[in-house]
Amino acid sequence: MRYEYLDNCVPLVPELPAQLPANASVVILGGGIMGVCTAYELAKAGVRDVVVLERDALGSGSSAKPLGGVRATFSDPGNVVLGRRSLETFERMQYEENADFGLRQVGYLFLCRSDAEVASVEASVQVQNSLGCNSRMVSPTEAAEINPFLNSDALVGASFSPRDGYAQPSLVVAEYARRARELGAQIFEHTEVIGLGASDDGVDIHTQRGEIHADSIVIAAGAWSTALGAMVGVNLPIEPVRRQIGFTPQLAEPHPTVPFTLDLSTTMYFHNHRNGMLLGISNEEEPGFQREFSYNWVDEFNAAAEIIAPDLSHQPLEAGWAGLYENTPDHNAMIGRDSSRPNILYATGFSGHGFLQGPAVGELIRDLYLDRESFLDPIPFSADRFAGTQARLAELHII
Repeated sequence: MRYEYLDNCVPLVPELPAQLPANASVVILGGGIMGVCTAYELAKAGVRDVVVLERDALGSGSSAKPLGGVRATFSDPGNVVLGRRSLETFERMQYEENADFGLRQVGYLFLCRSDAEVASVEASVQVQNSLGCNSRMVSPTEAAEINPFLNSDALVGASFSPRDGYAQPSLVVAEYARRARELGAQIFEHTEVIGLGASDDGVDIHTQRGEIHADSIVIAAGAWSTALGAMVGVNLPIEPVRRQIGFTPQLAEPHPTVPFTLDLSTTMYFHNHRNGMLLGISNEEEPGFQREFSYNWVDEFNAAAEIIAPDLSHQPLEAGWAGLYENTPDHNAMIGRDSSRPNILYATGFSGHGFLQGPAVGELIRDLYLDRESFLDPIPFSADRFAGTQARLAELHII
């Protein structure tokens, strides 16, 4: 196994400040997609003394290993809005502002193999299109025309959203970090938070590089957010789960271009990667912080592919990686402000949807911090729903 796809990690930035400032208006804990998007939006809004602390390199946690999908194809209206708004930002930054994110809008294709799945996806398509998306239902025959790998006889129907696709997370993290720095935000890599102490005056942050006092903090550390929240009495229930993907060999002649394709029945998925294919499946894994790559998912993928996309079964893999999903109890994000400690905000627990929602969440946290109305009511995403004080979210398009 060769781990050669290290372009998904953001390189170290040599001009980092030598020491932490003594004080900051806002300290963001976590330098992945949520952290850098939030830093950029706060700095752009004129917030002074914005600091990001990342215990490793920028984008080296969950943001280093996603599939790169960008989509608005969800069933929950809040998720649709977050996905659509982020997609609009990706489009603007790449096509109008010349920020190359490797954005490829090849579409998303959700496969249905039962009448119940068709009915569920049809309802989701109605929600999506009522909120400005361009999804549509397609027949098994049309699905196989859109994606020639598919066995149409195995399908009952599908949905197709041509505006969606995928991008390269490392490029997005690097660009947002660059823009945040230009606006005055300070970003400290290899700075681990060892302890937090909250009071009405703010939060004291202890790191191996020294102390910093923040008027407010934003917990945006993905699967590691639960431990940080516990330091200040904030319950952020997250269960880390390993997810793995593999890459087929690069061909002299590329495969046909296909959408990001996902089978709802088996959770197998695939899309093009350079001249090869990216393959994966959300197989059962014991929760934990294990991030070593293994082949334990391959048999399950092959069994699904034999039915759905036979030509992709039993493919040799030339590389692969493992990363963490940060799953909440209802597999939806926690975005909000702590009800008893208003100087503690959080954006975490995205359960596999973080990269595609990052730009919009940065805006939402900015508006929460500034105590102003935003494009979306964040209350349904509050962590309070796991304390039984409000309804949990129900999202059907989870892989």
